[in-house]
Amino acid sequence: MKIILSSIVVALLATGAMPAFADEAWQAFECQLVGEQTADDVLDSAEKWLTAARTMQGGEKMELRVLIPHATGGGETDFLFILNAPSFAAWGTFWDNYEGSPAHKIDEESQAMAVCPSSRLYESVRVEAK
Repeated sequence: MKIILSSIVVALLATGAMPAFADEAWQAFECQLVGEQTADDVLDSAEKWLTAARTMQGGEKMELRVLIPHATGGGETDFLFILNAPSFAAWGTFWDNYEGSPAHKIDEESQAMAVCPSSRLYESVRVEAK
């Protein structure tokens, strides 16, 4: 009985500790410019997209970064579009409501500027120095 009770207590404590390790959700889109578009065009569109995204449920605290390489070894990625959500719950809520949203409309309009054929979802784990 003591072992079972101890196991339950350890499982409950471990479950409560898990959220401390999973800080945020990050999604990185690998994108290519279309035609004569520039980094400034991408940044203007990204600002409009983020403004629209923050009006949506789950998107209120979204952050966005655009990574533009200054030196590259080639490849087909012209820039990275990095979306940061404060939690996986916020990320899920946001994407569940994306279709037809203001951000989705801006996304569709920007298809003539850039295409982002692949993305990856990352879990952020904060590492503290000791």
